[in-house]
Amino acid sequence: MNAEARLLLTRRPPGKPMAGLWELPGGKVEQGETPEAALVRELAEELGLVAEPADLEPLTFASHGYDAMHLLMPVFVLRRWIGEPRPRELQELAWVSTAQLDALAMPAADRPLTPHLRALLSA
Repeated sequence: MNAEARLLLTRRPPGKPMAGLWELPGGKVEQGETPEAALVRELAEELGLVAEPADLEPLTFASHGYDAMHLLMPVFVLRRWIGEPRPRELQELAWVSTAQLDALAMPAADRPLTPHLRALLSA
Protein backbone atom coordinates (compact mmCIF):
# COMPACT_ATOMS: atom_id res chain seq x y z
CA MET A 1 0.00 0.00 0.00
CA ASN A 2 1.44 3.37 -0.94
CA ALA A 3 1.04 6.84 0.57
CA GLU A 4 -1.85 7.58 -1.82
CA ALA A 5 -3.82 4.61 -0.40
CA ARG A 6 -3.36 2.51 -3.53
CA LEU A 7 -2.57 -1.18 -3.68
CA LEU A 8 0.14 -2.72 -5.79
CA LEU A 9 -1.19 -5.54 -7.95
CA THR A 10 0.67 -7.73 -10.39
CA ARG A 11 -0.73 -9.36 -13.52
CA ARG A 12 0.23 -12.97 -14.10
CA PRO A 13 2.28 -13.21 -17.30
CA PRO A 14 1.44 -15.37 -20.33
CA GLY A 15 2.41 -19.01 -19.95
CA LYS A 16 1.79 -19.13 -16.19
CA PRO A 17 -1.28 -20.63 -14.54
CA MET A 18 -4.08 -18.05 -14.36
CA ALA A 19 -2.27 -15.85 -16.90
CA GLY A 20 -3.76 -12.38 -17.27
CA LEU A 21 -5.33 -12.24 -13.81
CA TRP A 22 -4.44 -9.47 -11.35
CA GLU A 23 -3.28 -10.52 -7.89
CA LEU A 24 -1.58 -9.32 -4.75
CA PRO A 25 2.21 -9.85 -4.88
CA GLY A 26 3.57 -12.85 -3.04
CA GLY A 27 4.30 -16.51 -3.53
CA LYS A 28 4.87 -19.91 -2.05
CA VAL A 29 6.38 -20.52 1.36
CA GLU A 30 9.54 -22.63 1.03
CA GLN A 31 10.49 -25.42 3.44
CA GLY A 32 11.59 -23.89 6.76
CA GLU A 33 10.32 -20.37 5.95
CA THR A 34 7.77 -18.37 7.88
CA PRO A 35 5.03 -16.70 5.80
CA GLU A 36 6.61 -13.33 6.60
CA ALA A 37 10.07 -14.43 5.42
CA ALA A 38 8.53 -15.91 2.27
CA LEU A 39 6.77 -12.65 1.43
CA VAL A 40 9.94 -10.60 1.98
CA ARG A 41 11.85 -13.03 -0.30
CA GLU A 42 9.14 -13.00 -2.97
CA LEU A 43 8.97 -9.19 -2.99
CA ALA A 44 12.73 -9.08 -3.58
CA GLU A 45 12.63 -11.76 -6.30
CA GLU A 46 9.52 -10.54 -8.15
CA LEU A 47 9.69 -6.77 -7.64
CA GLY A 48 13.21 -5.90 -6.47
CA LEU A 49 11.92 -4.50 -3.17
CA VAL A 50 13.69 -4.70 0.17
CA ALA A 51 11.32 -5.16 3.10
CA GLU A 52 11.60 -6.29 6.70
CA PRO A 53 9.35 -8.95 8.25
CA ALA A 54 8.74 -6.58 11.19
CA ASP A 55 7.07 -4.12 8.78
CA LEU A 56 4.41 -6.63 7.69
CA GLU A 57 1.03 -6.14 9.35
CA PRO A 58 -1.35 -9.15 9.29
CA LEU A 59 -4.66 -8.23 7.63
CA THR A 60 -6.63 -11.42 6.95
CA PHE A 61 -6.29 -14.71 5.12
CA ALA A 62 -7.80 -16.42 2.10
CA SER A 63 -8.81 -20.07 1.91
CA HIS A 64 -9.78 -21.46 -1.48
CA GLY A 65 -10.02 -24.91 -3.01
CA TYR A 66 -8.58 -25.11 -6.52
CA ASP A 67 -8.76 -28.36 -8.55
CA ALA A 68 -5.14 -29.33 -7.86
CA MET A 69 -4.72 -27.93 -4.33
CA HIS A 70 -6.18 -26.02 -1.44
CA LEU A 71 -4.69 -22.57 -0.94
CA LEU A 72 -4.39 -21.05 2.52
CA MET A 73 -2.91 -17.59 2.04
CA PRO A 74 -2.07 -15.12 4.82
CA VAL A 75 -2.44 -11.51 3.68
CA PHE A 76 -0.19 -8.79 5.04
CA VAL A 77 -0.06 -5.02 4.61
CA LEU A 78 3.30 -3.43 3.85
CA ARG A 79 3.59 0.35 4.00
CA ARG A 80 7.39 0.72 4.19
CA TRP A 81 10.03 -0.72 1.84
CA ILE A 82 13.19 0.26 0.01
CA GLY A 83 13.22 0.60 -3.77
CA GLU A 84 10.72 1.12 -6.56
CA PRO A 85 8.69 -1.89 -7.68
CA ARG A 86 9.97 -3.22 -11.00
CA PRO A 87 8.58 -6.25 -12.81
CA ARG A 88 11.32 -8.89 -12.67
CA GLU A 89 9.22 -11.81 -13.98
CA LEU A 90 7.57 -10.23 -17.05
CA GLN A 91 4.46 -9.34 -15.06
CA GLU A 92 2.59 -6.05 -15.37
CA LEU A 93 2.31 -3.83 -12.29
CA ALA A 94 -0.45 -1.41 -11.34
CA TRP A 95 -1.19 0.82 -8.36
CA VAL A 96 -4.97 0.65 -7.98
CA SER A 97 -7.63 2.16 -5.76
CA THR A 98 -10.25 -0.02 -4.14
CA ALA A 99 -12.80 1.45 -6.56
CA GLN A 100 -10.90 -0.23 -9.39
CA LEU A 101 -10.80 -3.70 -7.82
CA ASP A 102 -14.23 -4.88 -9.01
CA ALA A 103 -13.32 -4.20 -12.65
CA LEU A 104 -10.17 -6.36 -12.56
CA ALA A 105 -10.10 -10.05 -13.34
CA MET A 106 -8.62 -11.73 -10.26
CA PRO A 107 -8.00 -15.32 -9.09
CA ALA A 108 -10.91 -16.83 -7.17
CA ALA A 109 -8.84 -16.85 -3.95
CA ASP A 110 -8.15 -13.10 -4.20
CA ARG A 111 -11.68 -11.88 -4.96
CA PRO A 112 -13.04 -12.33 -1.37
CA LEU A 113 -10.22 -10.08 -0.10
CA THR A 114 -11.80 -7.00 -1.71
CA PRO A 115 -13.97 -6.02 1.32
CA HIS A 116 -10.95 -6.33 3.64
CA LEU A 117 -8.87 -4.14 1.34
CA ARG A 118 -11.65 -1.54 1.08
CA ALA A 119 -11.98 -1.41 4.87
CA LEU A 120 -8.21 -1.00 5.23
CA LEU A 121 -7.97 1.83 2.74
CA SER A 122 -11.03 3.68 3.99
CA ALA A 123 -9.76 3.70 7.58
